[in-house]
Amino acid sequence: MNTILVIALILAMIATLVALIRGIIAFLQTTKEELNLPEGAVRPSSLKQNKMMMNRILFQAAAIIIVAILLIAKGHG
Repeated sequence: MNTILVIALILAMIATLVALIRGIIAFLQTTKEELNLPEGAVRPSSLKQNKMMMNRILFQAAAIIIVAILLIAKGHG
């Protein structure tokens, strides 16, 4: 059981890192044309940045839950 949880934790941490890197890349790819769009206009890079941020938060939450399960299991073992 612990082995599966540790593997799941590692996968969640890797997914968090990938989402973070993809969000940074999306941020760096913002063009001057997008920055000059009128206020309130939907920017493709902003949508991708928001999606990557939400993914990062979900993967971090999954990792925290897995750590909590591991700690609870260790306390009962």
